[in-house]
Amino acid sequence: MEFFNSHRRLFISATLLFWVLTLFVAILPALNNQANNKPLSNAEPMSEAAVRGKNLFISNGCVACHTQQVRSADMDRTWGSRPGMAADYADNHRISTWVNTATLMGTERTGPDLTNIGNRQPSVDWNLLHLYNPRAVVKESIMPSFKWLFIEKQHVAKGDVEVKVPAAFAGSGNKHIIASGDALDLVAYLNSLKQTKIATEASQPFLYAKTGVKEQAGKPAGLDGKLLYTTNCQPCHQSSGEGLPGAFPPLKGSPVVEGANLELYVDIIMNGYDAREEFGVMPAVGSNAKFTEKEVAAIINHERTSWGNKGTKVTDAEIKKIMDLVKQKVGKT
Repeated sequence: MEFFNSHRRLFISATLLFWVLTLFVAILPALNNQANNKPLSNAEPMSEAAVRGKNLFISNGCVACHTQQVRSADMDRTWGSRPGMAADYADNHRISTWVNTATLMGTERTGPDLTNIGNRQPSVDWNLLHLYNPRAVVKESIMPSFKWLFIEKQHVAKGDVEVKVPAAFAGSGNKHIIASGDALDLVAYLNSLKQTKIATEASQPFLYAKTGVKEQAGKPAGLDGKLLYTTNCQPCHQSSGEGLPGAFPPLKGSPVVEGANLELYVDIIMNGYDAREEFGVMPAVGSNAKFTEKEVAAIINHERTSWGNKGTKVTDAEIKKIMDLVKQKVGKT
């Protein structure tokens, strides 16, 4: 009983017990996890700009609305090519000695998951415009505007990155919208979020897949040109095909879409386009998404038969020949 009457002994004993439990419950398991989980061999480290962008992502509270975790449920297939695994987060480090937040997995999806956003939406111009005014590219968006990350100037200086803002969202005056260093860093972080490719058999399968999807007209189920367009092209060119004046060109009535130059059409889809000053740069959507000839043909046929367009439909075989030719040309440049 004398032990319980001594506050010194009780305090020392409780402290020792606390540290012993901490060692076995927290520290040793964490060290064991670090030893067992290594980054994937082909994972790309973040650039300095992306690291700064991650800090901005945290300080602006983006993690409150965006997750970075692809669950094994089939409904999460939209956000990544495979479910997330421990190795995806193994190379994340503490921000500082006193601040952890190594992973930003989040707790809810008020906005879309960002695990693979660097592949899903690699366009720098789109991301900058989205940060400046989300409603400019997604009418229904409830995301707040991050206009404080941009600077208004009367004249564009050398080295400035100007944001192509549609007239309806540009405000009054003839000022140019310039992305600040913080805005560029934040976009660099978003573009760094790419799910590392691994062998299919090494990944956990998606569970609870939907069944009963029927094939249509001999076409493999799921190969839907409209769906492919919605996923990969609609954010810039819009569901109406009219694009955003001053930001992204229209596909409705486009001479490229309705024309006979299929090589140019396929080249733009696979390798992007940057030849018109009045519009932002289109990234290599097809190459980033590793489109097959079937997917490219499905997108082209959708675009050529939508919004009043009257282009001729193409076949998979036609597109494959052109894709091979385009790849050869790119390899020579």
